[in-house]
Parts: sequence; structure tokens; C-alpha cells
Amino acid sequence: MTAPLRQTYRDRIVAIIDGLLAQEEAAMDAARDAIALALTRGGIIHVAGSGHSHMLAEEVFYRAGGIAAAQAILDDDLMLHRGAERSTRLERETGQAARVLARYRIAPGDVMVVASNSGRNAYPVELAQIAKASGATVIAVTSLAHARLVESRHPSGKRLFEVADIVLDNGGAYGDGALEVPGVAERMGPTSSVVGIWLLNALIAEAAAQATAAGAAIDIYLSANAEATDDAAHLIIERWRDRIVGL
Repeated sequence: MTAPLRQTYRDRIVAIIDGLLAQEEAAMDAARDAIALALTRGGIIHVAGSGHSHMLAEEVFYRAGGIAAAQAILDDDLMLHRGAERSTRLERETGQAARVLARYRIAPGDVMVVASNSGRNAYPVELAQIAKASGATVIAVTSLAHARLVESRHPSGKRLFEVADIVLDNGGAYGDGALEVPGVAERMGPTSSVVGIWLLNALIAEAAAQATAAGAAIDIYLSANAEATDDAAHLIIERWRDRIVGL
């Protein structure tokens, strides 16, 4: 009997994660160490993406079980709710990253995580370039299998993985679809979001442990819907309100 697609999809995601654990240890260690160093020194972990990649930024921001020192770089025009086709057009234009980052403060010693499956558009490339020029360590979360098969849309000819300091491969296939679905010509079942979210949550947790061992105090949000957590969350927000946009 053929396995249900839900099982095949689960197996594919687990295989990708297992493959990254076996083959990408050095990159993950480097990313963890960069995040830990930033946390130890009181820095901020910025996370940015456009389209569906912005979900990785939302995942780490003001998150139950997440660090307070996480800044989501979000822009309505580059998300989907203001016009999906328009957001696709804008992420290809030069100058959008400078416009968006004008709202945020990136300091030397911070970390900038840029999520982009293809890494070919101007927006992720320029996010990385501006963050590096500001003294931040840039971590790319991208699909190398996809990125290496496409040309850059940035005037420099560079793709995200070519300008980042550290590259985390999300292990996704070209086009992001992991499933061959009977009767459907196109592959379905994207993997970049779930794998990217796993990568960030796992590495931030490891970095928090490392920073704590070095003597840093790390603020962690509890669920706003657990009992008696409002006061603790308020105190954390007050400590970070002046440094984190959106609180």
C-alpha cells in the first residue's frame, strides 16, 4: 500500500533535518557561536525576509519560549497581505532594503539573519550588504540547491549565499516542493519554512545556553496565555522597548 502523502511529507522533512545535522554541523556551530556572542555582549538578533520568508522573522519575535533580544524586520509592502504579486515585484527592486532598515537600528556586534529560499533578489542581498556595513554578522538561511541554479537579480550579480558571513542551507529542493502528487504536474509540500523555523529555534536555544554559561542574563518570554505571566512579560518589554521596534 502506498504511504499517505502526509507520511511522505513528514519523512521528507525529517530526512532534510537529519541530513543537515549530519552535513552542516560547522555552519550551524558558527551561527550558534555568532548568536551567542551577540547575546553575551548585549546585542540584538535581527531576522528578515520577504514573502513567506518573513514568517521566520515573526517566529522569533515576542515569542513564547523565545529570546527578548530578537528583532523582526517586517515591512507591509514586502509581505503578502498588501498585495502578493506586488510584494514579489518589490523584492526584486534595488533600494527596498535601505528603505525598510531605516526604521531599525543595527549596531556593530549584532547579528542579522536573512531568510530567502533562492537568495537571488535585490532585497535579501542588500539586507546582507547593509547589515555587514553596519558591523553585524550576517547569517543566510537559504536553499543552496535552488540558489546555485539561478542568476542574481541584483546589479552586483551576487546571491545571498555569496555575501553572507555564515550560510545555513535549509536543504530544500529547487522550487521548494518536496512532494510528487498524483494527478498534479507541479511538486507540492514546501519545506523551507518548517526547516528554517527549526533551524532558528534550535540555534537560538543553543546560543542562549552558551551565553548563559558565559555569565549573560537572557530574557525569555513565557506564554501570554499561561497563568500569572503578565507581570513578567511587562518587565521584559520595559527592559527592551527602547531597543526593539514593535513592542
